[in-house]
Amino acid sequence: MRFYLGCHQPAWLAATDIPLFISHRRLAHRRTLPRALGPWCLDSGAFSEIQQYGRWTITAEQYAAAVRRYVQEIGGLQWAAQMDWMCEPVVIGGGQVGRSRFVGTGLSVEAHQQLTVDNYLRLRDIAPDLPIVPVIQGWQRDDYLRCVDLFARSGVDLEHEPVVGLGSVCRRQGTGEIRAIVESVAALRIRLHGFGVKTAGLGIYGRHLASADSLAWSYQGRYRPGCRVGHRTEANCARWAAEWRQKIIRTSETGLPRDSSARRRRRCGTGGSR
Repeated sequence: MRFYLGCHQPAWLAATDIPLFISHRRLAHRRTLPRALGPWCLDSGAFSEIQQYGRWTITAEQYAAAVRRYVQEIGGLQWAAQMDWMCEPVVIGGGQVGRSRFVGTGLSVEAHQQLTVDNYLRLRDIAPDLPIVPVIQGWQRDDYLRCVDLFARSGVDLEHEPVVGLGSVCRRQGTGEIRAIVESVAALRIRLHGFGVKTAGLGIYGRHLASADSLAWSYQGRYRPGCRVGHRTEANCARWAAEWRQKIIRTSETGLPRDSSARRRRRCGTGGSR
């Protein structure tokens, strides 16, 4: 299993060969892009889009054009997640979770699944050469299995995809419910990527994942004093992020890779937020 370090600092692409996971929303409006030293994957920014607007504000054509630019200018892109639609109840019905407000889509889980499949088919049609991967969406276990069937009925055999994202799981990791979902889908011989996994989740079902990413280091870093003058916390520190990833690799029982890309960088990031 490959573990990608979630990152909200695009400049890190040119500063480390650690496998990174970066959102399209952090790259989309940059005039110049860094050249990647190592492998990385692109998050479509779906969560923020649907949370804030209840819909996608860009077209499939615009997203495909952006992914193509990243392939050409940044390099090293392993894959990009499609423009999916999450299925959490708060995403659909709207509401407040902590300080985050969800406008709500007013649709159903089934509608979100159909929109997700339709988007993947559209992206595949307009950009078959780009490494865009499908995402399975749902809320209950049977929802995810239905989404697999929906892809299959649309001519997409997920078993033959290099990797398939598993959506709407990051708020429920560590529970028996999400473990049952992961195990049921993985049993279909689908190579899954776990979005935003927590360390507890890796310990429970990490062996069923082909890859995963996490930004938990940044949240934890908010409560650590900065490692140098001018940095109040470690929330944006590249050194802390690399050390955190190494700790996960050392302590995980799921066989995360001990590869050369885990070398630590003895410097801090430039600040900012996701």
